[in-house]
Amino acid sequence: MILPIIAYGHPILKKRAQDIENDYEGLQELIEDMWSTMYNAQGVGLAAPQIGKSIRLFLIDTIQVMEDDEKEKGIKQAFINPTIIEEAGSAWAYEEGCLSIPNIRGDVERLDSIKIKYFDTEFNEHRVSYDKLNARVIQHEYDHLEGKLFLDYLKPVKKRLIKRKLESIKRGTISTDYKMKFYRLA
Repeated sequence: MILPIIAYGHPILKKRAQDIENDYEGLQELIEDMWSTMYNAQGVGLAAPQIGKSIRLFLIDTIQVMEDDEKEKGIKQAFINPTIIEEAGSAWAYEEGCLSIPNIRGDVERLDSIKIKYFDTEFNEHRVSYDKLNARVIQHEYDHLEGKLFLDYLKPVKKRLIKRKLESIKRGTISTDYKMKFYRLA
């Protein structure tokens, strides 16, 4: 099932998500719905807070954005209760976007190597190192679990330039090719 994506302005996007247990009700179905939702919106990653669940779960598929001769370097994986153990390497800027913040992109500097501990969909624990684009996408989605958005890394000038667009997203006066849910103050 394709779920609506929570739009910028909703408090859940700024809240630290909670760990889940292996008996979390409906987990496998939720993960399948998240894959469907992500692909429908043409994303490379999706975190549970983006579909209204404040739990520590995200998934990524970087295979789809790798050059043909680099496809084997991409990953398609669900990450449950992840913890970034280490970030290292050189900082590099890359233009990021977010399904919760449509039509806005900005350069974000991140370190190019990470080591992460997480559980897979069978609740097997893994400790894996990733680099380059894989590391970046993981860091972006991990930030969602920590209540951070890529906007938090933008320079003040860029933030001023996109202020009106952000207000339009908050008000729900934007158009997207995928379902979104907007936060309305009572």
